[in-house]
Amino acid sequence: MVITGMSGAGKSQAMSAFEDEGWFCIDNLPPRMLPTLVELARLEGSRLDRMAVACDVRGGRWFEELSRQLDLLVETEDVMPRLVFLEASNEALLTRFRETRRRHPLADGGGGVLGGISKERELLESIRDRADVVIDSTELTIWDLRRAVGEALMSTVSRLRLEVVFVSFGFKHGVPRDVDLMFDVRFLKNPYYEVGLAPLTGRDEPVITFLEGVDGMAEFLERLESMLDFLLPAYSLEGKRHLVVAFGCTGGRHRSVRIAELMAKRYTADNYQVSIEHRDIHRGNRVIDAEVTA
Repeated sequence: MVITGMSGAGKSQAMSAFEDEGWFCIDNLPPRMLPTLVELARLEGSRLDRMAVACDVRGGRWFEELSRQLDLLVETEDVMPRLVFLEASNEALLTRFRETRRRHPLADGGGGVLGGISKERELLESIRDRADVVIDSTELTIWDLRRAVGEALMSTVSRLRLEVVFVSFGFKHGVPRDVDLMFDVRFLKNPYYEVGLAPLTGRDEPVITFLEGVDGMAEFLERLESMLDFLLPAYSLEGKRHLVVAFGCTGGRHRSVRIAELMAKRYTADNYQVSIEHRDIHRGNRVIDAEVTA
């Protein structure tokens, strides 16, 4: 993916959106380096299967080679680059440069920022005409722009998937900091106090069988799935690409582990990018006073 367009139109935010999706990103790459980048990606073990580069007028005279280099990639490297072009109205660009107090890269030689914008728009006219996707950021907020970039990706590559991390933890070891949604499952009967279950975890069959028969477990899972079925698509639509959902029990070894495992299996089937982290599963299973009192 090659990102280009008007200075101040949001290329940095677009690059951030690609980077958040796990793309290898390079900002302000001279177009002449594109074939070299393709060669690097083809090296064994490079793992550079998705690359996004920003090429714009900051590259000076090198930028004028962009069209020719894109054609060379198609002709000699058998690569089909996708071109995303960002633009905005002169008034919006002028306001952004005034607010950030940054100089326009083409403002030298008279005319100030507005003169630089006019020169750049003329220079980019042919590049804009060959773009696969054109995004006008005039009326877009940062998050609207990131969502528009995501839609552009869907139309040119493949549908973006929300990355969901299901975390289990024990409250007695502290609450995780980086959490978007947190559920306290200590209302469920604790397997720890059942004979033979304390040394096991929520991954072991005896604990799984026990929890299946616990009052409230089935109803909680039904309500939890209903809530996540609503929330996950809503977060994705809003432009969020990484979501951490945590489940906490007392020690982080039984109830929270089982529920995190069930949710990971459930939403992997829904084609989310799912991972699991059992933060406290390997910790000791000593009972804390609060649990004994309860």
